[in-house]
Amino acid sequence: MSTDDLDALALLNDPVRRSLYEAVAAGGGDVGRGEAAEAAGVSRTLAGHHLDKLVEAGLLESGFRPQEKKGPGSGRPAKVYRRARGERTVSLPPRDYVTLASVLAGVVETLGAEERAEEMARGAGERVGGRHAGEPVERVLRERGYEPYEEGGLLRLRNCPFHVLADEQPLLVCSMNLALCQGLLRGLGGDPARARLDPRPGECCVVLSKTNED
Repeated sequence: MSTDDLDALALLNDPVRRSLYEAVAAGGGDVGRGEAAEAAGVSRTLAGHHLDKLVEAGLLESGFRPQEKKGPGSGRPAKVYRRARGERTVSLPPRDYVTLASVLAGVVETLGAEERAEEMARGAGERVGGRHAGEPVERVLRERGYEPYEEGGLLRLRNCPFHVLADEQPLLVCSMNLALCQGLLRGLGGDPARARLDPRPGECCVVLSKTNED
């Protein structure tokens, strides 16, 4: 555990900063000060102060939205915020599961055991789903860090809980993630075929088709 991580996460103990962070994260991209302020129920001035604190801590990134009107009289470009790509973790005592997971992923690839890994992931997902039988899949995915949201008749997943490993081993991790989600659906009593791969930059590679029950 680094002191920087602890200090950064401690900022989210403030309810206003946490609300602003969640508003920016939920935006899935560039979010203006006014948008974040409205979502958090605070003034633009107060929002700007706290948003800049979150940028200083490395929890958010900032930039400027391109202006439609150019030249004299166009005004100042609007400042926007987005969630930082870096991860922050706090563990007491310190743990390092990512390194071991990376090693195991390498072993799977070396042994050519991708299909077996997918079977294991599907089984793990089914066990998780079985513990939440009858619950909406959106709620279960949210609790597991996927950050689901609706778009165009699909349930998309804004966050990849396995991002670090997916960067190292995209084919293996994405196929296991798909199998995990399919197993989860089966465990919940749903149709595993609802889950499929549809990768987008900065998001999870898996999407789910919507049903009337969601």
